[in-house]
Amino acid sequence: MNTSKFITIFFIASFSAIAQNTNSFNWRSIGPAVTSGRVADIAVNPNNHDNWVIATASGGVWTTKNHGLTFNPVFDNQGSYSIGCVTIDPNNSNVIWVGTGENNNQRSVAYGDGIYKSTDGGSSWKNMGLKNSEHIGMIKIHPENSNIIWVAAYGPLWNSGGDRGIYKSEDGGESWSRVLNISEHTGFNEIHLDPRNPDVLYATSHQRQRKVWTYISGGPESGLYKSVDGGINWMELKNGIPGSDKGRIALAISPVNPDIIYCMIEGHGFYKSINNGSSFKKQSEHSTSGNYYVELFASPHNINTVYSMDTYAQWSEDGGKSFKRLGENGKHVDNHVAWIDPNNKNHLILGCDGGIYETWDHANSWHFKSNLPITQFYRVATDNASPFYNVYGGTQDNFSLGGPSRTINNRGIVNSDWYVTQTGDGFESQVDPLDPNIVYAQAQYGWLRRYDRLSGEGVPIKPLPGVEDKPLRWNWDAPLLISPHDHKTLYFAANKLFKSTDRGDSWETISGDLTRQIDRNALPIMDKIWSIDAIGKNRSTTIYGNIVSLHESSLEKGLIYIGTDDGLIQVTENDGKDWRKIEKFPFVPNKTYVNDIKASQHENNVVYAAFNNHKNGDFQPYLLKSQNKGKTWSDISGNLPKRGSIYSLAEDHVNPLLLFVGTEFGIYFTADGGEKWKKLGSGLPTIAVRDIEIQKRENDLVIATFGRGFYILDDYSPIREFSSENFENDAYSFQTKSGLIFNEASPIGYRPPGFLGAGYFMADNPDLGVKLTYFIKNSVKTLKAKRQEKEKGSTNISYPTKKQIRNEKNEIKPYLIIAINDANGKPIRRITKPFSKGIHRVNWDGKVNRKDNPSRGAYFANAGDYYYQIIGYKEGSFDTLLTSKKFSLTHLNNLTLPALDDELINFQALSNSTLRDFDKFQMSLDETIDLAKKLGKALKATPEASLKDLEELNYQEDLLREIIIEINGDADISAKEFEVLPGLGERLSIATWGSFSMRSKPTSTMKEQIRIVRETLPGLEKKLEEILYAIEKIETRNETFGIPYIRGFED
Repeated sequence: MNTSKFITIFFIASFSAIAQNTNSFNWRSIGPAVTSGRVADIAVNPNNHDNWVIATASGGVWTTKNHGLTFNPVFDNQGSYSIGCVTIDPNNSNVIWVGTGENNNQRSVAYGDGIYKSTDGGSSWKNMGLKNSEHIGMIKIHPENSNIIWVAAYGPLWNSGGDRGIYKSEDGGESWSRVLNISEHTGFNEIHLDPRNPDVLYATSHQRQRKVWTYISGGPESGLYKSVDGGINWMELKNGIPGSDKGRIALAISPVNPDIIYCMIEGHGFYKSINNGSSFKKQSEHSTSGNYYVELFASPHNINTVYSMDTYAQWSEDGGKSFKRLGENGKHVDNHVAWIDPNNKNHLILGCDGGIYETWDHANSWHFKSNLPITQFYRVATDNASPFYNVYGGTQDNFSLGGPSRTINNRGIVNSDWYVTQTGDGFESQVDPLDPNIVYAQAQYGWLRRYDRLSGEGVPIKPLPGVEDKPLRWNWDAPLLISPHDHKTLYFAANKLFKSTDRGDSWETISGDLTRQIDRNALPIMDKIWSIDAIGKNRSTTIYGNIVSLHESSLEKGLIYIGTDDGLIQVTENDGKDWRKIEKFPFVPNKTYVNDIKASQHENNVVYAAFNNHKNGDFQPYLLKSQNKGKTWSDISGNLPKRGSIYSLAEDHVNPLLLFVGTEFGIYFTADGGEKWKKLGSGLPTIAVRDIEIQKRENDLVIATFGRGFYILDDYSPIREFSSENFENDAYSFQTKSGLIFNEASPIGYRPPGFLGAGYFMADNPDLGVKLTYFIKNSVKTLKAKRQEKEKGSTNISYPTKKQIRNEKNEIKPYLIIAINDANGKPIRRITKPFSKGIHRVNWDGKVNRKDNPSRGAYFANAGDYYYQIIGYKEGSFDTLLTSKKFSLTHLNNLTLPALDDELINFQALSNSTLRDFDKFQMSLDETIDLAKKLGKALKATPEASLKDLEELNYQEDLLREIIIEINGDADISAKEFEVLPGLGERLSIATWGSFSMRSKPTSTMKEQIRIVRETLPGLEKKLEEILYAIEKIETRNETFGIPYIRGFED
């Protein structure tokens, strides 16, 4: 295409275009919940154990009021999605405190923005400060005074400084005082109160920091502290505690005897105090990783029982002298929190990387909460399967998964629709664009597998070094690419780039080491270079110096870009024979992680790069564009929020000025190449968008969120038309994607969830039919709104006249009619919407109107072209705002025995017309019955009325009952368990509801029922007319005798 011309056309897009509200573009969650996701903390209401508050590591806060049967997200629109801890006020269970920023130190943890408080059980929230803490370890509330709160502020993980230490508030969180501080490198992960005396506090400090290249999980500043005056003064507890560098420390005070304090010290072991911390004695070598665990929970039932969170949960029955596995049969591992029922020692709830599990037999068996969709996806890919494409991606600790973007089922997408393509931690997947059964899926550090979707078989295809080769350095999330020029050609990157031309059966190396080859152990962290013996040194950190992003131009074969974790972009224009290194970039700090890189689909010289420096404590968005294959760069981050790192980017395949970026806190788009950005759509919670995929056939935007699964924006194509020119019109219609219609299957019987209960997880399909998108420049105000606007700010208000009051009261509010016609101009359907400004999307379900109830759909219209226009009503008259706009309708045609000609549509039309006629007769019958009842009542009560006429009326009512039997069947006989013939209503229902919900040929039985109804109805109409005539004669005669009038105007 002529790209320069296209750019010229779209260059008129300006701030007025990008400023348009996109709330009518709704994000659709497709789950999954099959593996759930990481849970950081759980608070169970001590007054009602069925009420829980769930803190998820990166999926917000959820509540359940029915013991985990259903969960409700309550934190979706707040400033953070990563949660470290949650606490319920012991004095008022409606008051909930949340600490944002996960309280672990793993490579994928997200940062928060301080403390939040809810006073209404989670319905609303207020940020209470400590916004620079980034990670909150624990919150405690005074058991007798809710205004006193202590917070263990962990502080930034990726940097020094920030809000870290022990903080105290005495005014309900309105202000905070730091009552214990160690240094800019050391924060506090835990704070505990003695249950007998809340002035006695224990706190654990942790010196730790993580960078792209390393992690240190301890130092001389880690320690254990105690206060006996509510936190005014503190002493370090050293007696029996190791004096050398210490890692993360966990505490648990025994509820049975609070003199007993359990203490686990990373790098040293398990300790116990029997005298309130005056001294400790080592019990065993048991300790867990401060990167991910180090949390203890003491039993409320037994003084010697304590639980330790770990990959496999551990517990001790002898005060920590020995530990054994709790038991994970049928349960996910990687445990972070436990709740022990104070009334039942065998009843536990555990939160882990796989969500929430509950046991009533002390871990012999577990119940999984399978409706908590908090999966952390790193990457997303789509295939080209028909009729619906599938979505694939890799997750944190929950496999690589695949599942449908939609289904034919009315229950939508359920957990059983998903399947595992690779185990372990999942990462980038790719799918053969020509054969959707060939899926490439990987686990951590490049463990790539070719998965056969037909058989479920997997073939390991990770390239390995030869015996004479140097070892490879694979990233935790290694980039994978299928060449846009050959569907059998793969590119896969470690610190070198590999190429396969046979789907991974064999590989060749097409580069040397493309990284800076920096020795990470020579780099300083926390102001020094640490020993190899440092606690947690380099733990759970990818070896520095590997390729993390990869892309090949779709316009120029062999033009490949790679980005590294140490801030390089390398370019080859000859498929790896020669490489050009780019080391420095304007506006971007040196050595910044190249998170994503994309070659343009429109200009072969254009390339985009997203840099992410959050692992160095820098959360700014860095987004660059080059128009000469990386030789020079310009900043296109525009007005993106300055706090929100960029993970991913995508370029629209039609409009080169339409770009998307996934950030730490949502997804943004630009319609002008990067000058102005705006958050996209509605329905997406505050969440990190780690990857973006455009499904080109459907024009769908598919995203991988890190904590809320996959989301789809169905048909974003109208955004391509965002321009000042289009929005200058009073009304504008965007191009309409062809609508798809089919009758949804009901695999579980009745309306979902059928008999499967409230906990059955279902994600929505998109609406059936056609999505019509239109723009209205100005809303139309009512008379009342105009008057109120005129009065606003006025000191001399003119009171409305009586006429004005009546006009306001009786005014018909402005509205829109979306009128749909077929290709011949025949009206098919009308949809009514408010007359309001902005961009709107309305769905037509593809059905013609029911003749007896035009606001409802009857049966699907034929496939083909259709037109719609928009008509506005205001101030008593109609005006056409948009003339006819063409679109098309397509049938899925997934039938074994489809109707092959117009026989079905003709039969449906006849049934629909018959339904209207039958409805008219039914109303006439009901009105006649009602008239007879009222007349009978009047005749019985009026002294002057004729009793002979009352006899005649009884006779006519007997005739009415004969008609009722013909219409509804003989209910009196059927009630006594005798067989009866179907009434006309039942016969008609078989024909109408049967044919309205199918696309197959109408059966002879259906045709026969319509014949019977149509032949019988005229005779019944005549009979009813005769009965009505007789009743009206009785009514007229007796009105002269003074019976009360039983109706108004008569025919």
